[in-house]
Amino acid sequence: MKEWQFQRDAIRTFRFVRCGFDPANGIARLVYAFDDGPELVETVTVPGAPFVLDEARAAAAERALRLLHLIAGVSYYKAAVAPELRIDGYAIDAATAALLETIYRNGLGEFAYRNGLDLHDRIRFPHGDATQAPVPALGLRAHALVAIGGGKDSLVSIEALRGAGVDQTVTWIGGSQLIAACAARTGLPTLNIGRQLAPQLFDYNRQGAWNGHIPVTVLNSAIMVFAAVLLGVDQVVFSNERSASYGSLILAADGSVTGEVNHQWSKGWACEQAFGEYVQRHVAADLHYYSLLRPLSELAVARQFARTDRYDAHFSSCNRNFHILGERPVNRWCGVCPKCHFVFLALAPFLSKPRLVGILGRNLLDDPAQADGYDALLEYQDHKPFECVGEGRESRAAMAALAQRPEWREDALVERFVREIRPQLQAQDLRIEPLLVLDDQHRIPPRLWERLREAFAA
Repeated sequence: MKEWQFQRDAIRTFRFVRCGFDPANGIARLVYAFDDGPELVETVTVPGAPFVLDEARAAAAERALRLLHLIAGVSYYKAAVAPELRIDGYAIDAATAALLETIYRNGLGEFAYRNGLDLHDRIRFPHGDATQAPVPALGLRAHALVAIGGGKDSLVSIEALRGAGVDQTVTWIGGSQLIAACAARTGLPTLNIGRQLAPQLFDYNRQGAWNGHIPVTVLNSAIMVFAAVLLGVDQVVFSNERSASYGSLILAADGSVTGEVNHQWSKGWACEQAFGEYVQRHVAADLHYYSLLRPLSELAVARQFARTDRYDAHFSSCNRNFHILGERPVNRWCGVCPKCHFVFLALAPFLSKPRLVGILGRNLLDDPAQADGYDALLEYQDHKPFECVGEGRESRAAMAALAQRPEWREDALVERFVREIRPQLQAQDLRIEPLLVLDDQHRIPPRLWERLREAFAA
């Protein structure tokens, strides 16, 4: 029999073959395939086995596992963008299909843009006519699994929950030692969930597979929802602020806007709302998924982070360093990527200059070579970078605030902003105070929000 070969443009079907979970060892197996090719097996390992589940929780775990299976498939589907999707092992209803189509189309928006693909009429999940009845509550205990990524945002959430007296477990997925060290610094219980991609995916990438950004936040959310059911806890908490809902405006050669692509769509409100409501209706009625920072802008989060120096020597929001370093939690800031640029600018209005320069190792705003990077953040002759950074108006307001500070205004890029860019802007659009006002669009449980609102507004 001829060995199957990955040929991207010849593939017709992407298959969700099956999924299964062994409560004795905590390992979930997610199985996929292209056409009649070899099985692609991804594993997710939840610490704490053996898991002893009653009938209701076992059924909820199966529902959560299937949701994870379907969402995690995006990592493999994108390799060939097959015209047909097939679910072999089970059936789904229309509500599930609608959620998945929303996640795949929007979450692969940047991937499609960069690869010149149109996915809008291509992604169709097969489903039956029956509608699933709302699921019951499981009697989950009051406890939060809080996602940590090693950056400032999740640390603000962790400290806010600590201050509100919420029991929590700091949770991350994968083997980053930098995240592990940051989690240990919290002094709280930790949970490190393992995820192992199917090894063939890397071979397919070398053989010409489509590649690019996936909606990793909602994928990690599905993993943590599954873990929450296994552990019997009632909250899965992320730290996505309201700025995540705004994408990058794509400009034509003549400067006209041709569309919007949001790199961080699965961190945005639309995704949180759809996914969170689905979990309560289709997985467990008393399992609450929410972002604690949704009412805050990036600048408001930076203001909250500035109130403690507990993590100054431990956190990093630099995506490039996570890629470069892998396992080694050293040299936490590259100083040249959009995340380093934005975090420095966002924190500058709220931290002393020596403290901020000490965190990143140098003054990024006094380096003329960084001008292009900051122009993109300011949306000055460029669009917002495809990174998890704040809105252009936040960057402009932060720069304008620094222009009023004696310790910052003579730095090269601040001085350039005053000379070249500020004269083109309206003064009323550069005020930082309106950007620190809390929003009322969120899924935070009401009793918890009442405890947090005053602290976040101060």
